[in-house]
Amino acid sequence: MTAAQPGSSLPGSSLPGPELPGPIDPPTRLLMGPGPVSAYPSVLRAMSAPLVGQYDPFMTASMTETQELYRQVWGTANEATMLVDGTSRAGIEAAIVSLVRPGERVLVPVFGRFGLLLAEIAERAMAEVHTIEVPWGQVVPVSTIDEAIRRVRPTLLALVQGDTSTTMNQPLDEVGALCAQHGVLFYSDATASLGGNPFEADAWGLDAATAGLQKCLGGPSGSAPITLSERAVEVVRSRKRVEAGIREPDDPEASDYVRSNYFDLGMILDYWGPRRLNHHTEATSMLYAARECARVILAEGRDAVVERHRLAGDAMLAGVRGLGLEVFGDVAHKMHNVVAVEIPEGVPGDAARAAMLTDFGIEIGTSFGPLHGRVWRIGTMGYNAREDAVLTTLAALEAVLRRFGRAVPPGGGTEAAADVFRGA
Repeated sequence: MTAAQPGSSLPGSSLPGPELPGPIDPPTRLLMGPGPVSAYPSVLRAMSAPLVGQYDPFMTASMTETQELYRQVWGTANEATMLVDGTSRAGIEAAIVSLVRPGERVLVPVFGRFGLLLAEIAERAMAEVHTIEVPWGQVVPVSTIDEAIRRVRPTLLALVQGDTSTTMNQPLDEVGALCAQHGVLFYSDATASLGGNPFEADAWGLDAATAGLQKCLGGPSGSAPITLSERAVEVVRSRKRVEAGIREPDDPEASDYVRSNYFDLGMILDYWGPRRLNHHTEATSMLYAARECARVILAEGRDAVVERHRLAGDAMLAGVRGLGLEVFGDVAHKMHNVVAVEIPEGVPGDAARAAMLTDFGIEIGTSFGPLHGRVWRIGTMGYNAREDAVLTTLAALEAVLRRFGRAVPPGGGTEAAADVFRGA
């Protein structure tokens, strides 16, 4: 009898059983929501490359290349620039649990859902969390942050740059100097903004920043780029190290241990450092994807990619206004890569989104909390920050609005957007 080859039909019991599904075959979608978005084709090709062992010279060289590429993407010379395996939230959690000891104060300015997420993660890390909040659709004034730092005296300031729940882009350029003045570590979650909006880790005085691939970087969710300043590395290295089975339950210094093995940045630094000390098995295909995301951006030019996002975002903004729709929030502080559109009265928001998907294969997003059911969020990011994607989305949105009884100017969206592209 000839042995079956892997992936072929295997001999088995003659007893009846459930029919196996066929190979994965997802529908073709144009992902124009707040993320995830359609990946660059070369990123998908990179993910199909053959696997190698985690200490194969090709693998370790690829890790080193990826570190250097992301230093350029982040705008930093930080040696401690690497990936955390997991979604963007894995990077956030690794940064916070590794930088903050239980009982230390963390200040979180909140202007949307993802500021609330930073506060929650810091609470789970047993920090003393203080928040300052502004209404959704606004950003936090630097003067408000300054006053809160002086009052709270935190160990860490955790601040989202671009919050897709509101589409607002928080200015960071003056915050680092405030933190340095008061001896505060400065961390930013740039998940939704990196690659499509300016980000200068060194020039803005960031001590730590994390992101994800699935937004402006144009890849799949599952890898979290992170960069740490020398000061942040010193804090991470100062935390006590756990060796299995030797820590006593009543250890008086127990609060100094990082309360996670997987997200202990000290151990991850050792893995990505020159000694390559084993911590986990690097997610090889995601490493390939992350490397290609950065390579694509740098090949086009970092500033050119930001400008492409700005142009596509301006075109989408003009297009939805050309359809007679209102835009939510302070547009002067809107991210380049997503716009929040007020759902017109009388139009069922979820049904309209479903029609965009089923009839046109286009996904747009809803929102969270106080904005749920009030706005659609339409993204123009990564591979989809381009003219044909913007015009196709606006044409489909016009057709759907008409179907649900909304009178809109014929061609108003596509013409307004095309004018922005033609004027570029």
